[in-house]
Amino acid sequence: MKHKLVLIAVALGLIMPLLGTFSPANAQNCTNVVESAECRFGLPAGEYDGLFGAMQANPAPGVNQIPADGGELSRYSYWKLSGDSITFYDAPNGNAIGTIDPGFNFSGIISRQGDWVEIAPNHWIPQSDLEGVSASAYSGVEIGGLAFPMAWVVDYVRPSQAPGKAPAAGTPILQRYTRVYIYKSVQVGQWEWYLIGPGQWIDQRKVGRLIVTPPPAGVGGRWIAVDLYEQVLVAYDGDRPIFATLISSGLRSWPTREGIFKIWARKVTDAMSGAMGNPDYYSLPTVPWVMYFDKDISLHGTYWHDRFGLKQSHGCVNMSITDARWVYGFTEGVDATIYVWRSR
Repeated sequence: MKHKLVLIAVALGLIMPLLGTFSPANAQNCTNVVESAECRFGLPAGEYDGLFGAMQANPAPGVNQIPADGGELSRYSYWKLSGDSITFYDAPNGNAIGTIDPGFNFSGIISRQGDWVEIAPNHWIPQSDLEGVSASAYSGVEIGGLAFPMAWVVDYVRPSQAPGKAPAAGTPILQRYTRVYIYKSVQVGQWEWYLIGPGQWIDQRKVGRLIVTPPPAGVGGRWIAVDLYEQVLVAYDGDRPIFATLISSGLRSWPTREGIFKIWARKVTDAMSGAMGNPDYYSLPTVPWVMYFDKDISLHGTYWHDRFGLKQSHGCVNMSITDARWVYGFTEGVDATIYVWRSR
């Protein structure tokens, strides 16, 4: 299988790996072997021992996480309409005046009376029809000097002691959004396994990997790359990466289109809805930090899920609210390009 290409900009001081570290191992006899005379944790013993010092010296990526924007997060605590079919009333315990299509519906609250809430003027529902939702505090990182390729864990996972091997019982779980270095890559079947620490291997499907790409022809200044395979966004100034984070692009039924685009409209907030009358109907009030780039497809902040690094949307590029505000500011006042691509 073709492997992901990591473009290394040594002159920029971004990634300075040891030569030959990242190609899959040519030592299949050690795959799945934790300890033997010739093998150690899935690699030839000499190779693993050589990497061990580098892992000890560089235990975590050298990046600065941007602070979660508490003020913005507090503004975007919404309520999900939890029933399949919600009936509106003209007053608490009043007359039914209509229903809302079943689907992915969110709302704010205008006022309360006892167990009733007003979610639009003269539209009341029992509070039991609502579930509280708070925006994710996840945020991306400003990229400094990286000794090895970096990735984020995107699903709860127990590392294995050798590539392709089941994790040992009791192995601590790595939390989502943990940032790791990739010290070595080994092919097992159709998937790569990454060495992320001493005796710790995880399947590539459990991470979103930061892959640096050169600007497309004719693109300069500030631009944004969205890697649909890795679900990672990188902000660049020229050929210098500045910021990186996890995103959520379109699901299989609503894929985000690849290509080179310009931001054609920007809104601090915008309401979004679609698929009226269908099971996948959605209604999202006050979506923050919206940057339209492909017809009605946009980069924007997201308060209704915390699944960054996994496909989740109806075609837009979902970001955390903190990240969306950062990207909005980064692209403000410039002719910013959005490059949507796949690294694999």
